[in-house]
Amino acid sequence: MNISAKPVDPRDYQDLYPFQSHFIDRGGLCYHYLDQGHGDPVVMVHGNPTWSFYFRQMIQALSGTHRTIAPDHMGCGLSDKPDDRQYNFSLESRVADFGALMDHLGLDRVTLMVHDWGGMIGMAWAVAHPQRVARLIVTNTAAFFPPGSKGIPLRLWLIRNLKHLSTPAVLYGNLFARGALYMAPHKRLSADVKRGLLAPYNSPQNRLATLRFVQDIPLLPGDPGFDIVDRTQRQLSGLRQRPMLILWGRHDFVFDLDYYQAWCRRFPDAENHLFDDAGHYLLEDVPERIASLIKDFLVRHPV
Repeated sequence: MNISAKPVDPRDYQDLYPFQSHFIDRGGLCYHYLDQGHGDPVVMVHGNPTWSFYFRQMIQALSGTHRTIAPDHMGCGLSDKPDDRQYNFSLESRVADFGALMDHLGLDRVTLMVHDWGGMIGMAWAVAHPQRVARLIVTNTAAFFPPGSKGIPLRLWLIRNLKHLSTPAVLYGNLFARGALYMAPHKRLSADVKRGLLAPYNSPQNRLATLRFVQDIPLLPGDPGFDIVDRTQRQLSGLRQRPMLILWGRHDFVFDLDYYQAWCRRFPDAENHLFDDAGHYLLEDVPERIASLIKDFLVRHPV
């Protein structure tokens, strides 16, 4: 794939993202993460096409009392932007990267906060290391196959399956990341926040991960990642004894109320909150209320 990467311009996000960057080496590639504050660790795992920027307000709200950690998946955010020869854009690789960070930092008894693809990545690690998980915060995500006979939305199906059309649209038109600015939040984003969310995805090479994430959605036996999803959903019950907080934006065209209800069924003792004025990007829609609920949850369930 003959496309070039463009350096990320820090002016596109720095005012809203005043954090020090850290990196670990993953086979010659730099895997970026934030590590702010001190105390019990809260690890925040983003999805597609966001990056650690999405958690900026939670980091600012919590880092006074907790150690807040937020990685960027490879190809996203401030992590390196490899091509297909340098990196295998698979769920297996994503989980391995995340596990390597957790081991590098020596983290135990963590509070895991997940969103979108971060749910599948974070929970795949969590079910394999339940002794290292103290609390769970679930936001508009899944760690299981679509509930019931549900499929994926047509827009995702087209990107996943019609590669001759979706590849140029996503790589050269930035269709996925730009479209998410308008489809994912329930409220209008400011120009500065839009620039920040888009900042890492400023050239075709830098958008490759956003495309591969959609193309990697496992739905059928034989799909890459299918066995990981199957194993994770079967082992989720091993986390039922952990305090869980479910925070959900109602206006989500992907992770809709069927997913919310599936989480509530799987974790009947979880505390859950459904926001009528929020969508998929609920941390952009109602950040103050989310932060308040999380702070209260952490106090009521000390490690």
